Amino acid sequence: MRKVFAIIISTGAAALMFSSCKKVLDKQDLGNFTAAQVYNDSTVAKSSMDYIYSQNQPSWFGNSGGTISGQLSGLTDEAYSDNAFVKGTVTIESVTDLGASASSGNYTKIRTINMFIRDINAGTMADGVKARYNAQAYFWRAYRYFELVKLYGGVPIVTTPLDAVGDEAKKAAALPRNTTTETFNQIVSDLNTAIAALPINWPNTADYGRITKGAAQAFLGRVLLTWASPQFNASNDQARWQAAYDANTAAIATLTTGGYGLYSKWDVSMWTTEGGISGGKPGNPEAVLVTEYNTSTTDIYQNNNSYTGGTIPKSLGGSGSNQPTWDLARAFPMKDGKDTLTSKYAYTAQNFYNNRDPRFAQTIAYNGCNWSLEGNSAYRLWTYYYYSSATAVKSTESSASTTGLYLRKGVDPTITNSNLTYSGTDWIEIRYAEVLLNQAEAAAELGRLGTAQEAYANLIAIRKRAGIEAGTDNMYGLTTGMNHDQMITAIMKERQIEFAFEGKRYWDLRRRKLLESTLNGKRRSGVVFTLAKSGTNFTDYILNTRDASANTNLDAMYNTTGAGTFVVSTKTLDTYNIAYQTADYFFGIPTTSLNNNVNLVQNNTWGGSFDPTK
Repeated sequence: MRKVFAIIISTGAAALMFSSCKKVLDKQDLGNFTAAQVYNDSTVAKSSMDYIYSQNQPSWFGNSGGTISGQLSGLTDEAYSDNAFVKGTVTIESVTDLGASASSGNYTKIRTINMFIRDINAGTMADGVKARYNAQAYFWRAYRYFELVKLYGGVPIVTTPLDAVGDEAKKAAALPRNTTTETFNQIVSDLNTAIAALPINWPNTADYGRITKGAAQAFLGRVLLTWASPQFNASNDQARWQAAYDANTAAIATLTTGGYGLYSKWDVSMWTTEGGISGGKPGNPEAVLVTEYNTSTTDIYQNNNSYTGGTIPKSLGGSGSNQPTWDLARAFPMKDGKDTLTSKYAYTAQNFYNNRDPRFAQTIAYNGCNWSLEGNSAYRLWTYYYYSSATAVKSTESSASTTGLYLRKGVDPTITNSNLTYSGTDWIEIRYAEVLLNQAEAAAELGRLGTAQEAYANLIAIRKRAGIEAGTDNMYGLTTGMNHDQMITAIMKERQIEFAFEGKRYWDLRRRKLLESTLNGKRRSGVVFTLAKSGTNFTDYILNTRDASANTNLDAMYNTTGAGTFVVSTKTLDTYNIAYQTADYFFGIPTTSLNNNVNLVQNNTWGGSFDPTK
């Protein structure tokens, strides 16, 4: 969880090597140095590169700092949120990631990267050192343009630093939009440049967190999968799917060589196992692209995140704001991998938590479940209501959960109440499981549907790791002989479960143009647990005995009737039907951006002439 790297350069060596002397990235802006200092001094160059990392690395839930990325779960059926996107009231003013001009927002970050590339190439350091620096800069430029193109389609491509002030500079920066094809080509070009110079593993354990060859290839696989998906590929050009398949296949090969693969089990330790081991290999093979955090409380070393504090219930000092819907809870299959209608295991709402896919209990915290928190392995979560009068009910929580459920995924059980604001759990932006599912989807689109081919094989590998039962046919709940449509549906379902609350579902539904068919007309729901009445005893009469009862037999508190048992019911969270707009697949250019750059043309889905699919 350390976040800084000090450069060690061997005289005449082509490789750039990093080792740790602090615990956070040096976040020093390029503007603090002269160009000569940056491209002639390795220590300052390193500080500048660290600044680029700190400006561009995504945070928890895949938050890249844009209009949408901070609220991704609330844009789908994972969590409840009242917002313009699900209401269908988005306008051209709603998504402002493009920025008012080339001197703000994403383009400020791109300009910093372009300055670095220009100056490092003009410097006196060894060519091999420059190549490693450039590779990282090119990766982050590709990352930033990808964040833009998936929102708007083609955007102005700027690969050299433009002057930031003055009328002439403003006119020079008023660039027209490149086509969407040109924008994707630029992203791919930058990533290929990065891939050519990046190492499979950085040489020291302290290098953990730097972009590797495999990480860049995996990101290229994500980019090309998006380019091949229906949002951008209305004609279903098979060459695009082949490119996505090839990129993800190459990523898997490189990552395997570098010591990456599926983590051995699907539980909280998949998130809390961090750092590198000997030879620069990852301690956690699942962590392909990582943003590191620490638990330091000092200004110099501090780099914390708010994930744990924002997730733990208020009764334990958190805010409890990350709450899964009942829709998400219902989406998990049973432990034989079948859905609740076809499984050999009986399912009812009353015993909803029994015999489920093991990922269910590692993702969702429900009333009565054992949840190791704040060093207390015996802690049980209670979210039920009890009768405070003959007709009124009151929550046993001081601040009731809106959905009746809490997110437990990746919550470090060792963080104490006093340290909730200093969470150091690393964010894994790309897990190895994603690379497998990206390859599986491309394979399915290419007709590679044999049980030994990637679509089936990768799904089976992920389900096996999750702990789903193999079944007599060793298919882990999958149906044999699935056709194209059935396989794509199975892959999208697997992504929904595997990556719940990881910021993937909205982008998946969007790129496959499934937002409307999946969500429109629906209202998200929560669950209510109500303690059965006990005569005229209108109190929380199990308060002092509930933990002991649950330790003895939690099922008895759900599956019987009478005193000390729970009634499970659902409630509707939305007050309106979800109504995504077709135009939202490519957002409109804000008025401020159009006014600041007369050469920008509005998307044709918002009254302009620019075709974002071309």
